This record gives sequence, C-alpha cells and structure tokens, in this order.
Amino acid sequence: MARMDRTKKAEVVTSLSGLIGEAGSVVVAHYSGMTVAQMGDLRSRMRAAGASFKVAKNRLTVRALQGTPAEAIAHLFKGPTGIAVSRDPVAASKVVVAYAKENEKLVILGGIVAGTAVDANGVKAFAELPSLDELRGRIIGLINGPATKLAGLLAAPGGQLARVIGAYSRKEAA
Repeated sequence: MARMDRTKKAEVVTSLSGLIGEAGSVVVAHYSGMTVAQMGDLRSRMRAAGASFKVAKNRLTVRALQGTPAEAIAHLFKGPTGIAVSRDPVAASKVVVAYAKENEKLVILGGIVAGTAVDANGVKAFAELPSLDELRGRIIGLINGPATKLAGLLAAPGGQLARVIGAYSRKEAA
C-alpha cells in the first residue's frame, strides 16, 4: 500500500474537517468484514438519503475533528471505522441503523447528532425521529387542514343563501 505524502494528508484532513463541520449528524461505525458490494450498497443508500459514508485513516479523521463539534467523539476511532455524514440531523442515523439491522457486520459506535455527542443507543433513538422533510410536510398539513375547513365553512352560508333565493324565485315564477 502506497504511503500518503504530507500534502495529500493535509488535503484529506481539510476535506473531512469541512464535511464534518457542516454536518447535522455524524455517525461512527465499524465495518469490519463487509464486502465491497455491501459497502457499495450502503453508500448508494446513503446518497439516496442525501448523506454519505466515508472511510479514512483514523489518525487523519481525529485530526479533522479538532475544532469541530464532533471533537467529542474522537475516542471512537479505533479499528476499521467509517463515518456516515448528513446535513439533515437524522438522515445518516436512519440509513445506518436500517442497514445495521440487515447486516450485523456494520456496528454503530456512536456519533454527533444536532451538535450533541451520543452513544449507539442515542443514534438509534434519533433514527426513529421523522426527517426534516417529513416534519415540514406535517406542519404544512396542519396549517392547510384548518384553512380548508375554514374556507368550506365560509362558503357554506353563501351557498345556502343562494339556494334559498333560487327557491323563492322559482316559487314566484310558478
């Protein structure tokens, strides 16, 4: 395996630091024993959810964590670790937890969710929360529901008045 020179290492650290700094959630997991096909499947699921799964040398990743809110999870980087990252606070957690249920070789260690360090159980708890898009949809539904009912109520008296006037005009015509 070729050694990385200092400039390449610095680029990797800068790239990871930027990615982690902008993240709403960072989930750390061991992936020992996973095949290339399984890693590809995990990465494609992550992309579909607007997240990504990265593997980098632990020492470089720990260096990238310095100065970010994720610095509190530096102790998790031992052995074959990968990080799932997303801007949405629950997207990475949802995908990693769902994948770990199907493949026991992916072991969740912990992470940072919404700026808070959590253990594996915390990551699983966040995975059960609805995503930001789901919450936005629910809020819009809550706002639209009463507005639709209100419009129907306001239109009903006008419709009834029109029917009464129509009945009187038909009665006079007869």
